[in-house]
Amino acid sequence: MFSLDFMLEAYRDKTVVVLGHTGFKGSWLSIWLSLIGAKVIGISLAPPSHPCHFCASGLADQIIDLRIDLRNYRELVDAIQSAQPDVIFHLAAQALVHRAYDSPTETFAVNVLGSVHVLEALRGLNKTCNAVIITSDKCYENVEWVWGYRETDRLGGKDPYSASKAAAELAIQSYIRSYFSDPNGPVRIAIARAGNVIGGGDWADNRIVPDCVRAWSVGNAVTLRNPEATRPWQHVLEPLSGYLSLAANLTTDSSIHGEAFNFGPPAQQNKTVL
Repeated sequence: MFSLDFMLEAYRDKTVVVLGHTGFKGSWLSIWLSLIGAKVIGISLAPPSHPCHFCASGLADQIIDLRIDLRNYRELVDAIQSAQPDVIFHLAAQALVHRAYDSPTETFAVNVLGSVHVLEALRGLNKTCNAVIITSDKCYENVEWVWGYRETDRLGGKDPYSASKAAAELAIQSYIRSYFSDPNGPVRIAIARAGNVIGGGDWADNRIVPDCVRAWSVGNAVTLRNPEATRPWQHVLEPLSGYLSLAANLTTDSSIHGEAFNFGPPAQQNKTVL
């Protein structure tokens, strides 16, 4: 369910915490929420690239901008509980596969322990709050199927990044079963899994579209690392619309509490990198 009236009713004058608001997807989500009348509190590290969409959009002047490391348990929990949010979107992560190979300890600490710290903050809230925790479509055990993975397929990960996302999902589910098992309780949680996104404002390293633009802008050829790899390409606003709808529907549909949802285009839209 997605309509302007539905979104306005769900978010206008609501306090929304966006973890990872300086990132590519997080900055777009924060802008969208601000435009429909939410009070946005962003919690993140410094922007991950220079230039960056967060800076180019002037987002710091539109929201409350907090710089907190997910690994700092006390500071993060205090900030979330002080905000008393109506909605939380958790997008903060170490999200680069290549960096995960170089820094596996950081990747597991941010993606797993950071998510646990967010869940601890939720556990201490004494008010109604809907939370959407975004992981990745790489959380599935990769068995090289030709069809897309379903939400009920086995989790796994052969590389540090994928394994960290699968481990985060296990932690999330353990918290839901242990502390948020009542679907009619004040806190409702859903998990969102999405794949590659493209769109304006993406300046990250080792990303195919920014890499192409950087090379072509100075007349260089593009080096393709995996030209035959296929990915479910989608514009950044597409999964974000799903996240917004998912969090809003948690209010009225208790049956989706604790569930995971894939967000991506139909399989026939998959294209190779080349």
